[in-house]
Amino acid sequence: MREVLKLEDFHYPSPELPSKNLKKTNIMNIDDLKNAWNDDVSDETPEISIEHKNKINLPLEKIRKNMRMEFWSTVGILIFGFAIVWISVPEAPFKFKFYLTVLLVSMLIVVSFFFSKFFKLYNDIGNPMMKTYDSLKDLMYQFDLNKQYYLSFMLSFVPFLVCELIIVIEFLPHRKPLSDFQVATTILSMLAAGLFGLFLLAKYWYRIFYGKYVQQIGNLLGEFQKK
Repeated sequence: MREVLKLEDFHYPSPELPSKNLKKTNIMNIDDLKNAWNDDVSDETPEISIEHKNKINLPLEKIRKNMRMEFWSTVGILIFGFAIVWISVPEAPFKFKFYLTVLLVSMLIVVSFFFSKFFKLYNDIGNPMMKTYDSLKDLMYQFDLNKQYYLSFMLSFVPFLVCELIIVIEFLPHRKPLSDFQVATTILSMLAAGLFGLFLLAKYWYRIFYGKYVQQIGNLLGEFQKK
């Protein structure tokens, strides 16, 4: 008699085996890609030698030192300004003192904004993790950006100088009252002279205290790139 085959007699491959093998293959591929990526990154961003680090650290520390000096000198100037208004001229009218105080407080707000930008650069300069060529290239970009901030910072004092001049003209007594033309001429002349003078001062100040050290770092990075 012909044997009747039952369904249990047929053996099918387990459907789980291919999926497990596929998962293992995918995991191995991902690990290989990660290793290849890390190798490429390490090749593209070589670490700077100890010799170059020592050469670069010197101008970086000079920049940090000058930034600290400028910060504390600015704080001292603002404190001196408040002291002049409220201590040195006790006989001055209250409105005169009040207007100058508001002016100094406004100046303090502007100074705080710019120094918050400079403080980020100050911290990045002292970052011990800065060991690669790419990280120093990013720092050079920050130097260029902060140069524009610095010029804007210096020029931001022009409106305060003009406002201070207006307050002085209005409140201080004159032997002969100034005409409207004289007042307008004085204020416009002060505005033009302030813009021109502070722009030149900012360029000179930046070049002496920061620019020459930034150039040294750029030259060292150029030498490192050639090697």
